[in-house]
Amino acid sequence: MKKILFITTRNPYSGRYSGDVIRALKVIKYLKKKNVVDVIYLTKKRNDKKKLNGGKFFFAPNLFLKIIYCLYSLIKINPIQFGFFYSAKMKDFIEQNSDRYDLLFFHHIRSSQYLTSNFKGKLILEMGDLYSKNYYQTYKNLNFLNPLKYIYLLESILVKRKETELFSKFDRIILYSKNEIKKVSNKFKKKIYFITESINKVNKDKFIFSKNNNKILFIGNLHYLPNILACKEFIYNVIPRLVKFLPNLKFCIIGNIKRIDKFILSFNKNVKILGEQKNIERYMGNSICGISNLKVASGVQGKILTYMSFALPVICSRQTAANFDKSVIHYNGNEDLIKKILLLKNNKKISLNYSIKSKKMVKKLTWKKLSPNYSKVIKF
Repeated sequence: MKKILFITTRNPYSGRYSGDVIRALKVIKYLKKKNVVDVIYLTKKRNDKKKLNGGKFFFAPNLFLKIIYCLYSLIKINPIQFGFFYSAKMKDFIEQNSDRYDLLFFHHIRSSQYLTSNFKGKLILEMGDLYSKNYYQTYKNLNFLNPLKYIYLLESILVKRKETELFSKFDRIILYSKNEIKKVSNKFKKKIYFITESINKVNKDKFIFSKNNNKILFIGNLHYLPNILACKEFIYNVIPRLVKFLPNLKFCIIGNIKRIDKFILSFNKNVKILGEQKNIERYMGNSICGISNLKVASGVQGKILTYMSFALPVICSRQTAANFDKSVIHYNGNEDLIKKILLLKNNKKISLNYSIKSKKMVKKLTWKKLSPNYSKVIKF
């Protein structure tokens, strides 16, 4: 039994439908089975303290302080996101209490800023993905008139620098994708543990082929820029051509979304924005497929596993298909995407084949099968 301090910058108990939040909670629950685990996290919910009953929480700073911290991060040549997720009180608490633990477990790169210089125990970082690659892809896909383009370029450089530094500092680092591991310097390979994304369970099959199927699903946190860019690309550049063949098409989006984005995107009559849903099973019926059309992606996309868990056929961009072998359909460009959607819409044999492939693939990726890897990670 080890005494572990789990450090994350988002509230793992919030119930938020976001991949990093869901994963953090699963890891915490698993580690608590045979270890003493204390959890430290930031939260925004100042007016709802009754729900903040898990771990030790600190309130995220206000916008003014976040700007100050972001500027300070830049001065120190650290990623801008470090300032956005910084809390002086949280830093002080960890500094004063870290020596009580055998192991510090940091969830995602932004939490690594809370690493203490005087800690003598073991250090684990669940980096997940190499976000420097992700930010550089975002830079490449934004219009040159968009100021965010240059912020993402700068952040990609700063994160790349920090990733290299962290590979040296930490005893063990967890990555989600074998393709990401290939990009890491050979001198750090012994430190890396591969634990891919997972699902809690294989759900009841929801795919039934019918030529009356008219839904295309997109699941994801729309506060995440690559997701909102992917949805806008589909709505503005794919739907106008696709409805010529599928006039009753419904593009259904499930996930957190800003009010302004929901308002703007809802003008299209073929778009149905469902928002955050705890029970997504009831929205799976009458679907042609689930899509992951991200141009900006690294690692394994949780949305693909979700589609697969309901046995839906999946269509992916090349960026997101890389980790799923031949279990998904990939496409090249919007015209090819339309062809692939119509192929699944009209061809029963191919649709059922990819439905079977989805179910077969996802059975290998349940949390029950993958979670024991965390026991190996913390074993020193």
